[in-house]
Formats: sequence, C-alpha cells, structure tokens
Amino acid sequence: MSYPHLKITFLGSGTSSGVPMIGCDCEVCSSANKKDKRLRSSILVQSARTSLVVDTGPDFRYQMLREKVKHLDAVVFTHPHKDHLAGLDDIRAFNYLLKKPMDVYADSLTEEALRRDFYYAFSDTKYPGTPDLDLHTINLDPFVVGDIPITPILVWHLKMPVMGFRFGKFTYITDANRIDDDSKAKIKGSEVIVLNALRKEKHISHFTLDEAIALVQELKIPVAYFTHISHQLGLHETIEAELPEGIHLAYDQLVLEL
Repeated sequence: MSYPHLKITFLGSGTSSGVPMIGCDCEVCSSANKKDKRLRSSILVQSARTSLVVDTGPDFRYQMLREKVKHLDAVVFTHPHKDHLAGLDDIRAFNYLLKKPMDVYADSLTEEALRRDFYYAFSDTKYPGTPDLDLHTINLDPFVVGDIPITPILVWHLKMPVMGFRFGKFTYITDANRIDDDSKAKIKGSEVIVLNALRKEKHISHFTLDEAIALVQELKIPVAYFTHISHQLGLHETIEAELPEGIHLAYDQLVLEL
C-alpha cells in the first residue's frame, strides 16, 4: 500500500488537566518555557489533499485558531474520555465553512459517549447551528480518510480499550498502560512512534517515562516522541536531556514531516 507524504502537528501534548494545571505553582506550571505549556493531547494529520484530527479535547477551538486550520475532513477518536472529545461541538464552524457534515470515526464505546454527550447533534428535531456529524463506527479493520490509510491498533487504558492509529510509517498511541503482542506486531516497522508518558511515578492507567522508553526499545522504533505529559514529569528541558538517543518529549506545535 502506498502512503502519502504526511505533516503531523501536535495540537496538544498534555494530560487531562493540561499544563499548567489550575491552581498549581510548581516549577513546571510556573515555567516561562513555551514547551512547558501543554494543551490537551491531539494531533493534526495532513496530506496534500486531506486533513484530519485525532481527538477533539476541551482546547480544540483554540488549537484550530492557533494553527489557522480552515479545512478539516474528519475527526478520528481514540476513546471516550472528556479530555479527548469535549471540544467536538466546535466542529460546527467547519460545517458552516465547508457546507457539509463532518466525518467522525469512533469505536462503538466512543460512539455511545458521543451520542450521550452531544445528544442534540443526533436528535430527530435538531435546532439550527448544532454540529452536523456523519458518524462512522470503526473496529480493528483498516480504513481510509481521503487519501490517508489508517490502521487501528488496540491498546489498554487499565480496562478501557483505546484505539491507537498507524499512518504509514507513523504510529500514534495515547492513554495506554498495556499493549498486547498482536497490537505490538502492528506497530513494529514504524519509523516514528508517539506514546504517552505521564510521569516518572507508577500510574494505574498510563505508561510511566521508564515504561514508555522500554516499550520503544523493545519495538526497535528509531524515533519516538512522548505525549500526554503531566506537570509531575518535570521540566521539558530537564527530561529531554535525560532521554536516550532518538527519544524525545513532544511539545505543542511540534511538526513532523513523514
């Protein structure tokens, strides 16, 4: 299968509370370094013909404004937690601009949450200005958005199934603390992986920094970027300097070309 050239923009690289966290004056939350300012995790994936976002968190509107995004073909969801879907209502701006429904791709668990949280978008008697969504239920079968082929990868967020996605040479995984062998097989051969690394201390449903490093090294992926980062991990510059060769912390507005 041939894959188009892709531009990946990190719209956000923070955990559910974002960085800085409300009410916190730790050294990370107080940092003047823009790489320590983290909106909720999301990426923009663009080919020459197609633009999609993975997740629409609470910062979605600002992320679209900051990146000056005027065309969006689809939203692809990883899982139903609020920090990954709460901004979906702002899709209606694209409905107005593009004069068409927004294609939304989600597994059945996330679809259930979308229909519950944004019930007014699915009502038989919709009022003007509500989001216009064309919902596509996905499973582990590959699918295509425009000219971008996508392979879903099942990972585990404690007991919750979460969708990671492989876009050709690039794999994106957030909110995981376990990946089974069959899913690891789908990841192997990637040239770049994005993986969540919440903090150094053990967490019930997220990879720690050491666990994320070990997984990248196990899978032998040459370049990795860690995302879904909390203020507890530490200052960007400090942690970046500690990481093995080829492994980096992601940061908001980082752009990768593949």
